[in-house]
Amino acid sequence: MSFTAEVKDELARVAPVCSHCDKATLAALVRIEGTLFFSGQGSYRIEIATDMPSVARLIIKMLHELYHLKTELTVRRSVLHKTPNYLIEVPSQSHLADSLRDMGVLSGEGLELGIAEDLVAKECCTAAYLRGAFLGSGFVSSPRGDFHFEITVESEALAEGLVGLLERKGIKARIMQRRSSYMVYLKSGAAILEFLAFAGAHQCALAMENERVIKSVRNDVNRMTNAEIANQAKSANASVDQIYAIRSVLEAHGMENLPPALQDYIRLRVTYPDATLKELGERATPPLSKSAVYHRVRRIEQMAKETQG
Repeated sequence: MSFTAEVKDELARVAPVCSHCDKATLAALVRIEGTLFFSGQGSYRIEIATDMPSVARLIIKMLHELYHLKTELTVRRSVLHKTPNYLIEVPSQSHLADSLRDMGVLSGEGLELGIAEDLVAKECCTAAYLRGAFLGSGFVSSPRGDFHFEITVESEALAEGLVGLLERKGIKARIMQRRSSYMVYLKSGAAILEFLAFAGAHQCALAMENERVIKSVRNDVNRMTNAEIANQAKSANASVDQIYAIRSVLEAHGMENLPPALQDYIRLRVTYPDATLKELGERATPPLSKSAVYHRVRRIEQMAKETQG
């Protein structure tokens, strides 16, 4: 499974934070992966295609639960790639147009080109919309190679809207036109890591950070010529140990079963992978002393040892 598929599979299983999050996710998926057909007099039908079974299940579930829409699923197999593709058809039905307006796909003037603000009014819904956008047309390269991340959309207004949502979280993205579509992309490993953490792909963020730290350590070791670089390598190795410990604890217990203090530390470490313990403490809310952060590190390491027997 590619790293993109791993990320999508994890994101498809993220639970909504509020009652509007699923609508934001579905709205993004329909906007990006859906094809809208108009047959006159306010009659519409939709086709949504995906090659991820978990994404297909999520789309069907949300269409049924949020809007009680009838759907038809067709599984197609690519002769070239020998992989299945899932086509979800939403046939014309009386309340489909109202559902599309509620999702911000249609407006009073016709098709909505940007992102309806009421869909992303809360931070959790912003994360949900970005999650749906990535589930639709996102790509992220393997962390073992060069860092690259992109979401492809058909509308420049939608691309600008996604850039705006990312900027709310302090993630700087750029737009590149590619033929008739627009690519929202990130090139920085730190920015990609922040997106994964914000969207809810914590396991994949940890895997990426693990590879990122390993590459950093390898480069540092190759350039190691003095005590200062040796100290940097020691710090990086400690960070690697922390990441391994976090992954072991999450696999054994799950994020939701950990004490709030440890959950906060894990989010801080994933979001700010290069930060020192002192810097992590300064970024905490409320701020923590270096010793308080270190206590959380030691607790994670102890739990990891217990899980390993």
